[in-house]
Amino acid sequence: MAKSKRNTNKYHFKVGNKVVHGGITDKELSEREAEHRASGNITKENGKTYKWSDGHIVKVGNKTTRDKGLGWERDNGFGANQE
Repeated sequence: MAKSKRNTNKYHFKVGNKVVHGGITDKELSEREAEHRASGNITKENGKTYKWSDGHIVKVGNKTTRDKGLGWERDNGFGANQE
């Protein structure tokens, strides 16, 4: 049985010190950061507005498999299917 490749990065996308998003990617983190910055998204919380165009990525841990990365997203409330 073939071993799963560890080609997935886990990351936090932050504006200042505020984590506004977390995710996984098999892209270069700089490329994913540019996508988030260009998205036009904003996060509003407690009367503050966080513009994603001002954000940056912080890598979390080491590269992992896609399955493990999806579990990390789910366990940390970042997955697309979170309620």
